[in-house]
Order: sequence, then structure tokens, then C-alpha cells
Amino acid sequence: MSIPSGAPAAVSQVPEAVHRRRWVILAVLMFSLLIVVLDNSILNVAVKTIASPSPTGLGATQSELEWAINSYTLVFAGLLFTAGLLGDRIGRKKVLLFGIVLFGLGSAFAAMSGSPGELITWRAVMGFGAAFVMPATLAVLMNVFERDEQPKAIGIWAGSVGLGIAIGPITGGLLLEHFWWGSIFLVNVPVVVIAVIAMAVLVPDSRDPKPGRLDPLGVALSVVGLVLLVYGIIRGGELADFTDVSVLLPVIGGLAVLVVFVLHEKRSSSPAIDISYFRKPAFSAAVAAIALVFFALMGVTFFSAFYMQSVRGWSALQSGLLILPLAVAQMVFAPRARLVVDRFGARAVCTVGMLLVAVGLAAFALFDATTPVWVMCLVFFVQGAGMAHVMPPVTVAVMQALPREKAGSGSAVNNVFRQVGGALGIAVLGSVLSTVYRGDIEDHLGAVPAAARDVAGESIEATLGVAERMGPAGAPLVSAAHDAFMGAMHVTAIGSACVALLGTIVVALFLPGRPATGKPSAQEGETVPARAGR
Repeated sequence: MSIPSGAPAAVSQVPEAVHRRRWVILAVLMFSLLIVVLDNSILNVAVKTIASPSPTGLGATQSELEWAINSYTLVFAGLLFTAGLLGDRIGRKKVLLFGIVLFGLGSAFAAMSGSPGELITWRAVMGFGAAFVMPATLAVLMNVFERDEQPKAIGIWAGSVGLGIAIGPITGGLLLEHFWWGSIFLVNVPVVVIAVIAMAVLVPDSRDPKPGRLDPLGVALSVVGLVLLVYGIIRGGELADFTDVSVLLPVIGGLAVLVVFVLHEKRSSSPAIDISYFRKPAFSAAVAAIALVFFALMGVTFFSAFYMQSVRGWSALQSGLLILPLAVAQMVFAPRARLVVDRFGARAVCTVGMLLVAVGLAAFALFDATTPVWVMCLVFFVQGAGMAHVMPPVTVAVMQALPREKAGSGSAVNNVFRQVGGALGIAVLGSVLSTVYRGDIEDHLGAVPAAARDVAGESIEATLGVAERMGPAGAPLVSAAHDAFMGAMHVTAIGSACVALLGTIVVALFLPGRPATGKPSAQEGETVPARAGR
């Protein structure tokens, strides 16, 4: 981008030595992010194995499987905002190194778990570490790139998520075919070692030069509020009942604490986050879009693993390979999303992207036990292409709304809404899936021994396990389980598509349209300096 004629060149906020190696630094940040994304995508293909009895797995129940995923989410979401603030205050490189080391230790111990309870505990430790990794990577990115290059860098950063989505299931499938289930966690350890060395050598430290007074009350309120809210959401999904007192109390309590947090931040002379940013329609629409797209996608990701492995009978590796089109689409389109936004504007691009996500989710309602593989690959590709044209633009909108020195807080806001949306997706859509499945399968459990009926109705895996123990007499139950699951999946897919359509409406109404011709992309009054080596 050239300097407007007669305009003085702004002094760069990025040191020349850092600017020269900015793309190498981005590669290191992507590698660090890859660890977190890869772990979650690996676990998605391993849930069936972990549910198997010892020695193949841990004999985890459906509830324990959900908590193996949700313990990570609960701690991760609860600490994201705090981790972003600490990065701004004490240095993003420091919290990034701390988070990755802790994540590596949690992975090593998770691999050695002897029970579902131990696995849930170490997954929580991994979530603690990951909370310090994800916001720090985006905050560092915002501080090593000038404003005009940030959309391109964020697009590549978002594309690395697609790489993790691709590598995770395939790696998990290969490991599960040749090693024990714990290898899916142990594989993180060498990756962590490489990432730590690369970060220590290449990544510069940065922080807010004027962080103001510490706001311990604001930090405490954010942690308590987010943990209570996410716990209540998870509990509701576990019970498939959001009216239970054990669900309502933490949800209402969490929302109440977060309201107090907002009021406190509005009155504080040194707030942890400037609440006034949420008054900007573009900012609020961007974070809402992040939450809604992950709400829809995470719920579908959870049940698609059971569809591919339990109904279609594919191995973990085969299921992982089927996710490849979604990942390829993200890797191809996410780094280029900025070019489409420059031409058509964020509103049009994100609206079409959300529509593609909705179409991809709705397509699951048409799947059956014989749907051709190429159709599934096409649907996953459409979903990936849609996400690739939503996530980079809305992330840019969130991050560029805040000053560079508050990049940690901005990244934390971005990721908090992502995680809360994802937790809601798994809980709400998971409970819909469970409720519809149980209602459909109950009429077919008459031949099951009375003592095993409650267990058999919990999930398709539980039903198939009981049917297998019944021998030839269980064959009709297998067919009934497949039919019941397909019906439940269709209902859940329609629900997911409706949520994505809601996101479409939000971005269509509130995201900014195409900028006027000749209007600079930098902030008002900000001029991007010319620089050698761009």
C-alpha cells in the first residue's frame, strides 16, 4: 500500500529486525496453534476407541466422553480472558511458553491415564495450558505485522486451523491402528519440544507499555462467571435437560456474575476490557458470528464421528481422511479471504460464507447409511469454504477494533466467544441428539434384559455394545440403533443449520459493507509506512 501524496510517513511500531523475520515468526505461531487444534481433532476420532472396554480403551461412558472433551473446554474458556490480560501485562512470549510447556506436561500424563477420571483431570490441565497459547499467538501476530498486512497474516493463521483439522484425524487414525489409545496424547510431547525451542529463539516479546492498575476484581469476576456459565451449559447437555436445578443455578449465577463484571468494567478507571467496543455494531456482530458458527459446527463435529464409525463402520483413520476436504478448503481459501473482502466487503463475503456453512450442515439431514463418499466430501468442502470466508474477516474486525497494545485482550474476547459457542453447540445439540435417539430406540429395547435397558438407551455406542453381547438375537437391535441414530442426526443437523442461518442474518445486518473507493484500510488518520522488503 503506497503512502498518500503529501502525507507524512507514520513511524512504524514494529522494530526492523522483527519486521524482517515476521513470516518466520508467523510459521512458529501457527506451529504452536497447531498443537492445540490437532489435539482436539485427534480426540474426536478417538472417542469410540476410548469408549471401548479395557485394554482397548478405558470403558468410558457417554457422559465421561463428553467430560473428557468438556473439562478441557471448561478450563480453557474460563481462563482465556485472564490469559490475554496477563499476556498484555507481563509479556505475550512468556505466557505463550508457559502455556505450551503446561500443555505438553498435561498431554504426557493424559496418555498414561488409567481411568476416565484421570483422563478428564489431565484434559483439564491441557485446557489450562491451551488457554495461554491461543490468545497469545494472535496477540503476537498483531504486534509483529503492520496494520496493512494483518488481514493476510490472520488469514494464514486461520488457515493453520484447517491444517490441524486435517492432520489431527489422520494422525489419530494412524496412531490408533498401530498403537494404544494414549498415543494420541503422547504425540503432542515432541511437537511441544520443537515449538518451545523455536519460540525461545525467534518470537519477540511484547506487552502493553501502559497496562494501568491491575484489576483483580475484574479478573476474578470474569473467571467465576465464565466457569459457572460454561459448566451449566455442559451440565445441561449431559442431562439433556436445561430446566434441571443443577443446570439453571450455574447458568443464572454465571450470567449474573458476568453482568456484575460488565458493570464493574464500565465504572473502573483501569478496566480489563473497554466495554464500549461492544457498542460498535461491527464488533458485536463479529463476535456473535464467531460464537454462532462454532455453535453449529462443534455439535455436528461431535455426532459426525459416531455417524462415520458406528453407522458406516469406518475406522478412525478412514473417518479422519473424510474430514480432509474441509481442511483443504480452509487452507486454500482462508489466506485469500482478504482479497474477496477487499473487492466485495466483509458483509457480503461473511453472509455468503455463513450461508455455505448452513447449507453444509443442512445436508447432513439428507445423509443415510448408504450416502456416497463423494457426496460427503463435497459437503465437507462446502463447509470448509464457508468457514474460510467467515473466520478471517470477523477475526480481523475484532482485532483491529482494539489498539495494538490491547491485542491480548482482543484475542481473548475472540476466543472466549468461540469456546462458549462451541460448548453450547456440543451441549445443546448433543442433548437434542441424545433425547431424540432415546425416544426412538426405547420401543426397540423390549428384548434387552431389564437391568441393561437404561444403559442401552444412552447412546448408539451403548446400544451396539448391548446388542453385541446378545449375539445373533441382537441383530434387530443393531438395525434399530442405526435407524434411531439417523433420525436423531437429521433433527440435530436441521437445528445446526438454523443456528448458522441466524449467524447469516447477524452478519448481513451489522457487518460493514464494501468501503468507499479510495478509502484507506488503516484507521482514520493512520498512514501505513512504505518499507523495504515487503
